[in-house]
Amino acid sequence: MIEVAGISKSFGELQVLKNISVTINKGEIATIVGPSGAGKTTLLQIIGTLLKPTSGDVTFNGLNISRLTDKQLARFRNGNIGFVFQFHHLLPEFSALENVCIPAFIGGIPKTEAEKKAREIMGFLKLDHRLDHKPNELSGGEQQRVAVARALINNPSVVLADEPSGNLDTVHKTELHELFFKLRDKYNQTFVIVTHDKELAAMSDRMLKMQDGKML
Repeated sequence: MIEVAGISKSFGELQVLKNISVTINKGEIATIVGPSGAGKTTLLQIIGTLLKPTSGDVTFNGLNISRLTDKQLARFRNGNIGFVFQFHHLLPEFSALENVCIPAFIGGIPKTEAEKKAREIMGFLKLDHRLDHKPNELSGGEQQRVAVARALINNPSVVLADEPSGNLDTVHKTELHELFFKLRDKYNQTFVIVTHDKELAAMSDRMLKMQDGKML
């Protein structure tokens, strides 16, 4: 489903990624592991179209996204990729429901339809009693589940997560890890997750190891 071919990335004189090639299959939960500075987040950002590689190509279902314009990339990203970060980046002035709906509104989905979809996903994530709460009224685990719901609102084919459980306690971390597998089974989505968490890496379908900008 995702093919990364010969990806390199440099920032000035610093080469962060060195000729990386990897394929991710549809419906797979793949984790990317390795020491800090290995280039994991940079690779994830390139797969997610947030960064452009210095060289190489990224292909989604046969579409070479490396050749899209910035405008085409933004449209592709909003409709095909969901993001979950360690810091959930919820907007404090909006309710949980409104935060989840934002990518749908950006994609031009009518308010009624977006809210219906958001309520369905938030119900699945056991957030139906928190729809009107602001982020500061939610626990850390609830905030992260709102962020997951936001990532799912546009039915993305791929969900990319960067240290999604990094700020959670043990109980909420385990809940989030199990949730990824439930979501994969329910929505048939592909997950690529950068993590230092050995438990999550061990649960995944495939563990990709990186070191010094290379795939081992």
